[in-house]
Amino acid sequence: MRARIDEIVFDCHDPALLVRFWAALLGGEAVDRGEDWSYVDPPDSVRVAFQKVPEKKAAKNRLHLDLHAGDVDAAADEAVRLGASRIGAVVTDDHGRFQVLADPEGNEFCFVAGTSGA
Repeated sequence: MRARIDEIVFDCHDPALLVRFWAALLGGEAVDRGEDWSYVDPPDSVRVAFQKVPEKKAAKNRLHLDLHAGDVDAAADEAVRLGASRIGAVVTDDHGRFQVLADPEGNEFCFVAGTSGA
């Protein structure tokens, strides 16, 4: 038997805030199932959900999303306008370019362009 990814869930402090950030970034409508759980179904992608937990983020993510962007700089600018922050500079190597960012609660993600991710 093979499993498939049904959804990606972020533990967070404010699901309603994060779902609106990610819905604006990825497309789709923000859905609040309650105070403790929200999600978005981006077009042509897996559901991204947000679950309220009491702990604050304390360290670097062990998992992050790489988001394909034809124009890494423009995508990063838009994400910052929505509430993200840049982590370091754009990296360019033989495989393309990527920019590491953090969402409003500090969860890292990357915009990538080229043949491989960050």
